[in-house]
Amino acid sequence: MSTTLETLPEAAIAGWRLRWRRFRSHRPAMVSLVVLVLLTLFALAAYPVQWFAGIDPFATDLLSRFDPPSAAHWLGTDEAGRDELVRLMIGGQMSLLVGLLATAVGAMVGLIIGLLAGYFGGRTDAFLMRFTDGMIALPLLPLLIVIGAVDLTKIGFSQEFAHSGAAGFWRVIVIIALVDWTSIARLVRAATLAIRERDFVRAARVSGAGPIYAMIAHVLPNIATPLIVAVTLTVGRVILLESVLSFLGFGIVPPTPSWGNMLNNAQELVATAPALAIYPGLLIFITVIAVNFLGDGLQHAFDPRSQRR
Repeated sequence: MSTTLETLPEAAIAGWRLRWRRFRSHRPAMVSLVVLVLLTLFALAAYPVQWFAGIDPFATDLLSRFDPPSAAHWLGTDEAGRDELVRLMIGGQMSLLVGLLATAVGAMVGLIIGLLAGYFGGRTDAFLMRFTDGMIALPLLPLLIVIGAVDLTKIGFSQEFAHSGAAGFWRVIVIIALVDWTSIARLVRAATLAIRERDFVRAARVSGAGPIYAMIAHVLPNIATPLIVAVTLTVGRVILLESVLSFLGFGIVPPTPSWGNMLNNAQELVATAPALAIYPGLLIFITVIAVNFLGDGLQHAFDPRSQRR
């Protein structure tokens, strides 16, 4: 028994090394990983750049509107005379943070519903899956617009908070998390249905383990692989949804920048200042493509049917 226990960590390490080799063999995923790291560093550099250059990204200067790139403003200024580069950095923080938090909350909702449906089956499964099917059947964009148009002051929030950047930030996270959990729920349910009849899960139930313990200790670790891949692919979609909401005016409220509302502000300036639309649009495009390629690479790495190298 001791020999077997000693070999378990070695087998686990060997498995992760194999996955890493598979991931490295997926060149688009490796390039995407580098791109995402650079985008994250670009977003986090906002505060040092503000401090060293003495730039206030929220201060307007109407005498400096649409200034071209210069030593003081590397990407020029926007329609209010604000530094475009620093606002792109802060906008990246907002967009990336919304993508991660909204994905995490939505994944948690989908994970709970999928686990309960797959483990208990029967009426619980039928009810939760019909609810999930109903959510999938709803038209997504009109639903997001309707939820986004809800007046926060009518549900108990103060006027000051309702029109603040924090309200827009959390509104987007809640809206996306409410509607973007269905694919993860269906995937977790399917994986749980396959795992719950395995011998080790049956043994846990026979030995007196409760359903919550069995789901957390036995089912969840064995469905982690497809869950990781699904969550990664969801991040790109969530960033795109945030951009759409902000573009439509239901997301993060200016003057707090996000790539989506920066693109929205620039839509009427495409003819006179096209760079103001190109910069945030290009960053959104690169981020979503990179996240999707990263998800493809993880799927290749974790798929047992991939060629063993």
